[in-house]
Amino acid sequence: MTSPAEALTFPRGPSWDNRLALAPLTNTQSHPDGSLSDDEYEWLVARARGGFGMARTCAAFISPSGQAWAGQLGVAGDRHLPGLRRLADGLSAAGARSVVQLHHGGIRADPALTGLPLVGPWVKPGSAMTAMSTDDITRAVADFASAARLAEQAGFDGVEVHGAHGYLLGQFLDARRNHRDDGYGGSFENRMRVYVEVLEEIRRVTVPEFQVGLRISPEGYGVTLDEGRELARLMLASGLLDYLDVSLWDVFAGSRFGDHGLLIDHFVDLPRHGTRLGVAGKVLSRADVDWCLDRSVDFVGVGFGGVLHHDFARKVLQDNDFVPLSPPVAADHLRGEFLSPVFVDYIDQNWPDFVAKG
Repeated sequence: MTSPAEALTFPRGPSWDNRLALAPLTNTQSHPDGSLSDDEYEWLVARARGGFGMARTCAAFISPSGQAWAGQLGVAGDRHLPGLRRLADGLSAAGARSVVQLHHGGIRADPALTGLPLVGPWVKPGSAMTAMSTDDITRAVADFASAARLAEQAGFDGVEVHGAHGYLLGQFLDARRNHRDDGYGGSFENRMRVYVEVLEEIRRVTVPEFQVGLRISPEGYGVTLDEGRELARLMLASGLLDYLDVSLWDVFAGSRFGDHGLLIDHFVDLPRHGTRLGVAGKVLSRADVDWCLDRSVDFVGVGFGGVLHHDFARKVLQDNDFVPLSPPVAADHLRGEFLSPVFVDYIDQNWPDFVAKG
């Protein structure tokens, strides 16, 4: 069985020191304009010091129209470059490979923050949304590429394209609603076209050794499990990616839409063509990490384990029996793990049983 301590190599760019990657966790700690705050810097760099082989930012908006929540990190222009450069330097000095996750909210953006109308691949009846034109799609592809180039300029080792959880790229995949007739809707080939174009453009504008990953959801948001698997198969074979990250929410879960066995098993058997495959979702112990690696994934993404312990990765690598604290945990503990009060409040509001009361 693969040990989590083994280094991981890729078709392009540097290897990771181990098989543990910090999941891209929303933390709402950035400044209102999307620039990096000291709190967000400390949160991420502490995880790099804590032994993660790769540390990812939260979903970072690639253009002003794509911002989806207050406190979201930005990678959308020169005003973001100083903070991004500082973060890349800090993560590297702490020993982790560094990745910015590139994100656009699409119809899930927040016009109260952006001051711009909602845009997406299709229009919801009765809403104020605007359907993207073909030119709008071309501009969005260029925005993803510009953000990747900015991350490269800042000194990051790579970027991860957010194609999961029903945000802009995933909205194109929604077979229930995407009936566009301009080559970006209808058939599965057309609905996934924008993924290919984004990745190709990022490859075109960045140096060959720059690492590029993609995060996808296995099902939901208008995507069937069969189509999620087919997207993964094509992406693994495309030659455009260094890794594919499948966000399972729970690595031990089955499909929510039928008796199809474990979701993870629909992806680990796919030919990888040298591309690395990762999973994430409720990985909370060394035993959970080993279980995933034993199912032949190449790396494991860790979310709340990394929230509970900034050095989760080091503890896992050093102790075969490591199990983290069980929520609810005291807010003081989380602040001691380099979470700001803003981040603690965000967790408390969205996961009410995570932070102890009183």
